[in-house]
Order: sequence, then C-alpha cells, then structure tokens
Amino acid sequence: MINYIKELIHTIKTKDPAIKTTKEVILYPCFKALIYYKIFNKLYRKRHYFLARLLSERAKRKTGIEIHPGATIGKNFFIDHGTGVVIGETSIIGDNVTIFHGVTLGGTGNEKGVKRHPTIGNNVFIGSGAKILGNISIGDNCKIGANAVVLKDVPKNKTVVGIPGYVVK
Repeated sequence: MINYIKELIHTIKTKDPAIKTTKEVILYPCFKALIYYKIFNKLYRKRHYFLARLLSERAKRKTGIEIHPGATIGKNFFIDHGTGVVIGETSIIGDNVTIFHGVTLGGTGNEKGVKRHPTIGNNVFIGSGAKILGNISIGDNCKIGANAVVLKDVPKNKTVVGIPGYVVK
C-alpha cells in the first residue's frame, strides 16, 4: 500500500501543474478516492461485496467520485477535479489515463451478459462531461473531447468529439 500511495502522489504531482507541494496532494479528491478504491477493490475481489459497496458509498459522499468496487484501474490514473465522475462495475481502465470532472464510464441499460461498461486503453485523455457508455473499447492514445457521448468503439490514436461522438483525427 505504501508503494501505491507513493506512485499516486507522484502521478498527481506530475499531472496537475497547480500543485506546489507534496502535502497538497492529500487534499485532492482524486487522492482520497483512489486510496479508498484500492481498499474496497481488494475487499470486492475477496467477495466481501457488501462491505466493499458500503465503503465505496462513503467514499462517494466524501469525494464526489463514484468508483464501483468491481472496476479495474491501471497505473498512473488521474482524475482532475473529480466531482461527478462515475466509473461502472465492469469498467476497465488502462495505464496513464486522465479524466476530468463529470465523466461517466457507464452502461446503456441494454447490455446483455457480464461486461456492461467500457474498456479504456492506455494513455487516454477524457475531457469534462464526456459519457462513454456500453461494452465498448477506447483504443490507446485516444482523446475524448469535453461533453462527447461515445457509444461505439474508437480505434487507437483517434480524437472523438460531439453528440453522438465522431472521430475528427
């Protein structure tokens, strides 16, 4: 856990130019939410579902960031500002992903089967208010514009904007 905290502090300091001191990191909702996530995800993986959900609900109230205990999150994940972020149970997030406030990685309600939420590749940037919905994949090195609504797979190295989302690069 100590190594995870050190990595998290480094990630937040690296990705947010507003931070002037290491101590400031502990004030960030992202820091708190991801520490909580690490704990309740471990409980969830051990099938302590109720306790994991109880802790995740408390974390949501304290940080404004809702991460389901069953979500899978890679290294160097950063949530800037954080309020209103929702990450669904079967979401998979790769390494070096940055998301901003108001982002939803959710289901559409129409999915059948176990996987209902998006898979986000490595080195992805997701702008404020973006909604990525359903069992879809966002490729490595993609950028999702602010307020985009993405309902289909996005190949690697693309930029998506609009409602519904469409590739511009």
